[in-house]
Formats: sequence, C-alpha cells, structure tokens
Amino acid sequence: MQSEEELRRQIAELAPWFHNLRIKGIETAPDHFLGDYPSFKWRRFKEVVPTDLTGKTVLDIGCNAGFYSLEMKRRNAARVVAIDTDPHYLRQAAFVAKQAEVDIDFRQMSVYEVAELREKFDLVLFMGVLYHLRHPLLALDLLREHVVKDLMLFQCMQRGVDDTPELKDDYDFEDKEIFNRPDYPKLFFVENRYAGDPTNWFIPNKAAMEAMLRSAGFTMLQNPEPEVYLLQCSAHRFMVERPPRILLQDERQG
Repeated sequence: MQSEEELRRQIAELAPWFHNLRIKGIETAPDHFLGDYPSFKWRRFKEVVPTDLTGKTVLDIGCNAGFYSLEMKRRNAARVVAIDTDPHYLRQAAFVAKQAEVDIDFRQMSVYEVAELREKFDLVLFMGVLYHLRHPLLALDLLREHVVKDLMLFQCMQRGVDDTPELKDDYDFEDKEIFNRPDYPKLFFVENRYAGDPTNWFIPNKAAMEAMLRSAGFTMLQNPEPEVYLLQCSAHRFMVERPPRILLQDERQG
C-alpha cells in the first residue's frame, strides 16, 4: 500500500499543476489562481455530455493533466485518446490515470498532426486550446476533416463584447464603418503576452468565435456557458469554392 506521505511526495515532484485534481483525497493544485479549476467550470456544463458513453470513442486535445479524459472514462467511454504537446503535462496525466486505475492512450502530438491518428471519434474535446494556436482556423479545419465524427465539446477564452450581430453577406468596398462596430467578428492578436502567457496568440470576441466555428463546418447545438459550446458536424460555409486539385506529373505516374 502506498502511503499518503509517498503520494504527496510524488504529486509535489510533478508540480506545477494547472489542473487541480483529487488523487485519493489529495489535491494537486489547491492554491490555483482560478480556484478549483477545472472542476468548477465542468460542473456548469457537464450535463451536455451524455452520462453514459458506453461503446463511444473520445479524443481529448490539449489534455493537460487529464481532468476531462478521466471524466470521460468515469462515463464509461470505451476508448479515450488524449494528446498534448507538453511532456510535463503528459507525465502528470499518466500518473493520474495510473492512480485512478483507468486505461487512457496518451500521446505527445500537436493538433496540427491529428490526421496521423487515422480515426474519427464519437466525441472530441477541444477545451482551452484555440487561443494558444498561431493557426486557429487551420486547426478547426483539420479537426473537422480528420477526427470529428459527430460531436465536439469546445471552449475558448473570449474577450470584447458578447453581442452577436446580424450581418449582411457582403459589404461595399467603401463601407469601412462596419469594422468599427464593437460586435463585428474580431480576433485580438497578442504579440507578446497576455496574463503572463507567451502562448496566448489570438483571442476572439463571441461573434468571431461563432463565425469561425460555422465556417469550419460546425453547428452550435448548445452554449451552456459563455465560452463553451457543444458542436455537431455540418457543411462547410466557404464563400469561395475550392479550386480543383491538379495532380503533379509524379503523382500521375504513381
């Protein structure tokens, strides 16, 4: 039997923790600046995820220490694949899964590499990742194309006004005033840091976030709290059709 003292030592060795998890009653980040994170947020929208995921596959992108992956296993998900680019977070997540005695497939990889999974999942979790990406719309396109079979639970930090305007499909070239509206879809670019974090790159307002999701081929089923959406795959909304692909000579010969 592992002693409480030994468990506390192992948790301390894996610090710092961004997820405050409870491992056999011991909290990993009891002094988190956001409070009991992400548990307090999860309680606000957990009802949008089926309580029984028996037979379902789940992909957790940017899994951090594995809070959401563990919750999916608690809902009986048949298989959970969890990815992150940070080996430190993956070590934490693997430790947490071992202590909870659950089987989760952890992999170090980027959202831009999801095509390598060669699998579409019943539920994809994409929580708190988009604003850390230099190429956010590319990431959404890749998810829609390669790994989201049906549903995606999505969260992204938002700043600016929360209004979502009714916009025309087109505006005259001379109509510059539309861009001065606070509720026009905007992505705020962070060149250096925001909240002390150099990986905060693009932060959308609400209108921009919802427009990007629609453009990438997602329909909003529920918006249980301001930054969280349950999404379903739908048709892409490209205003310009993609040009036909021309095979190179080497491809034609192959």
